[in-house]
Amino acid sequence: MNQPNWLHWAQQIQAIAQTGLTYTEGMYDRERYHALQQIAAEIMAVGSNGDVQQILDLFAQESGYPTPKVDVRGVVFRDDKILLVLERADGGWTLPGGWADVGDSPAECVVREVREESGFEVRAVKLLALYDRNRHGHDPHPDYIYKLFFLCELVGGTAVPSIETAAVDFFPVDNLPPLSTSRVTAVQIQRMYAHYHHPEWPTDFD
Repeated sequence: MNQPNWLHWAQQIQAIAQTGLTYTEGMYDRERYHALQQIAAEIMAVGSNGDVQQILDLFAQESGYPTPKVDVRGVVFRDDKILLVLERADGGWTLPGGWADVGDSPAECVVREVREESGFEVRAVKLLALYDRNRHGHDPHPDYIYKLFFLCELVGGTAVPSIETAAVDFFPVDNLPPLSTSRVTAVQIQRMYAHYHHPEWPTDFD
């Protein structure tokens, strides 16, 4: 399922505005690009019932040529059950993960995120999927995001919640708890489970 048209339009307008603010040297052009950002924020606020100023504040944190953000997720199985963590932010369960950090490879990022959010030590063994977030039924988000799903081998540790996670557990794929759908969907988890049982499959990508 693709994201609604309003989100696609707003993200495109914001990208044009950010690019313009990065490269223009003209005072009047800067005013025009700030006006475009205002329009993009208003579109997003109406579409998501959000606050225009909060969205503008998010835009203001970004500079330089706009590129997609990278979200990494660890796919860990034990006894044919999948590891999930309970997000304190929204009370939904998700695969452990988060934003990729500068200076670390994607695999290093996902190993760290799994350890920090769940307490388990893992080794990344395969990139299962690289998805355009907008094309997979997630809740709307102002940023344009690529999602990387890594199959990880469990090598140690014990379940330990974190500042961001309130609980850690393994669940049967056919009996999942309420999910944090801004982070992961049931369809994605089922697809990762199918990959787990078909190691010969190539990586999914959009």
